[in-house]
Amino acid sequence: MDLAMLLQLLDSSVRLATPLLLACLAGLFSERAGIFDIGLEGKILVSAFFSAAVAAFTGSVWIGLLAGIGSSIVFALLHGLASITFRGNQLISGVAINFLASGMTVVLGDSWFQIGGRTPQLEGHARFQNLTLPFAEQVRDVPVLGAIYHDLLSGHSILVYVGFLLVPLTWWVLFRTRFGLRLRAVGENPAAVDTAGISVVRMRYTAVIICGVLCGIAGAYLATGLSAGFVREMSAGRGFIALAALIFSKWRPWYALMACFLFGLLDATGSLFQNIHVAGISVPVQFMQALPYILTVVILAGFVGKAIPPRAGGEPYVKER
Repeated sequence: MDLAMLLQLLDSSVRLATPLLLACLAGLFSERAGIFDIGLEGKILVSAFFSAAVAAFTGSVWIGLLAGIGSSIVFALLHGLASITFRGNQLISGVAINFLASGMTVVLGDSWFQIGGRTPQLEGHARFQNLTLPFAEQVRDVPVLGAIYHDLLSGHSILVYVGFLLVPLTWWVLFRTRFGLRLRAVGENPAAVDTAGISVVRMRYTAVIICGVLCGIAGAYLATGLSAGFVREMSAGRGFIALAALIFSKWRPWYALMACFLFGLLDATGSLFQNIHVAGISVPVQFMQALPYILTVVILAGFVGKAIPPRAGGEPYVKER
């Protein structure tokens, strides 16, 4: 594999890893606060639809981004209402959100645009354009380092850079701030937090809203950055893959970055190298495309027992009187 092919593979990996990373960080905030969220998939999907639909109507990708974030927050609050206020089963609530998003996006898409649940093709200011970093053109002919800077680091949507910058920000918020300490404590021992005079309900709702914002950005990037419009079920299991990456990373931001990049690398490999021959045997295209999902099953089967989630995760908190 030459340098140009390697850089193309890594470039595709970065693009494909971005929505996974954003969704994984979203689940990290939620689950660190004790709210398990199977509904990441649904929030990504509903955000992808509304961001693309609003961008198509207004011609502004930024308004579309706000619409996507807003719709994701609404779904996040539904999950919070069911699991925090009414103390319902968090897993069932998440599954219900996934079903609701799957059906609603198709029905609304077909009603609004009459093209099979899709949105019109986005062009110009209705979608995120790739950014060229400073001096990228000037150094592109420099051996190796110039190619890496021009072909790999430069030329991505602004949301790609936002996603990767959120990793150190998430680490700092969770492990270096009072808010992060309280958030993690709520997921481990909510009774002790309540005894200290901190509202468990408020902290958990804050985590759920942050989760909605990050899922909103992930869905908006999927429809207006990575693609040029919404198509039905375009999330394609990314929310579940993000959950697998979250478990694999043991609920830590830097490990989450590596896990999501691994999934993105496998996805890019399946897309770029569909005709592979091993020992004279042709590997089926379907197997290459299924690599991220196969890894998801392997991780969930092999690491669930080793990764210890927050102790109060999935349990509604009932305040003692």
